[in-house]
This record gives sequence, structure tokens and C-alpha cells, in this order.
Amino acid sequence: MRRTGLALALLAGWAGQGMADERKGYEMPAYTVESTEGTREVRAYGPRLVAEVAVQGDRKAAINTGFRVLAGYIFGGNEGSAKIAMTVPVDQADQGGGVWTVRFTMPSSFTADTLPKPNDARITLRPLPPARMVAESFSGLPDSDDLAARAAALAEWARARGLSVTGGPIYSFYDAPWSLPWNRRNEVAFALK
Repeated sequence: MRRTGLALALLAGWAGQGMADERKGYEMPAYTVESTEGTREVRAYGPRLVAEVAVQGDRKAAINTGFRVLAGYIFGGNEGSAKIAMTVPVDQADQGGGVWTVRFTMPSSFTADTLPKPNDARITLRPLPPARMVAESFSGLPDSDDLAARAAALAEWARARGLSVTGGPIYSFYDAPWSLPWNRRNEVAFALK
């Protein structure tokens, strides 16, 4: 019964509540595009607040577990049982040793002082400073091997253009699980110096 309740809450969250945004009714982190070449962009992101959780396991299982933990937080698993709007994308980064960080960006209406404290001690709330990133967008249902190959190609592309990759890769997923593959937006990104 607990799983059913969470599934219904997740469906309600993905359905959206009329948020101002750039992707299917969901707020996205603000960025400006510095340059574009095909599906690859160099972007400048402003500061933002994130909720994140570290999960042990393979990539696919880790993002599913991390998503459920973070969804519990935004759907009321916090001090005051506040509902926090879903944003996109869901980010995932390899920390090594089979540990993955899964991250939700918090809506821009929150500050560090107004964001409710999670009930789940596994969740960390933290500010991210402004950052430059190189990112590649693509559609489909990528598996771990496809993501790794895209990351390696993007890192090489960045280096060939004199860009210093300093962190990543970060995998980003913008759409609900039932979205048709050709309608999905996925990204691979790296932090730049």
C-alpha cells in the first residue's frame, strides 16, 4: 500500500501545477547559452539550491532509488509537511565506487532559509554556486553504456576546443518515465573551469 501511495504522489507531481518554466510546465535551472555547435552547448548557470541523496548501486537502480527518496521530500516528507513543486531535470552523477548522487533543483522561489528541512537524514540541501557547463542534449532511452559513450565523446569535444573539463559527467533527465522515447530530453554535461 505504501508503494501505491508513493506512485500516486509521483504521478500527481509529474502532472504539474502550472509552474512557470521551460519544459512541459516544470521549472528548470536558469542558464544562458554562450555557444552552440549542433546539440552541444556551453552554458553559464546561476546559483541554485539543490536537494540530493547519495545512493549505492548500479546507475539505473540508483536513480530510481534516489528519485523516490527525493520525491518523498518534495511531496511532504519535510518539517511542516510542505509540498514543493517538481522541477526538471533529475540529475545523476557518478561519485565512484558504485555511489551515485541524485539531485533535484529546488524551485527558485525558495532560499536556504525558507526551504523546509527534510525528514529523511539521507537528503542533503545545499547551494550550488554559478557554474559554466558543457552539455549535449539528445532523445531516446539511453542505457548506461550509451551515456558513458556520449560522456567520453563530449569530454573529448570540449578538450579539442580548449575547454577545461573539471567535473562530471552529470546525466540529466527531463521527462516522466512514460514519455515516448523520441519526446524525451536527456543530457550529458561536464563542469568547466
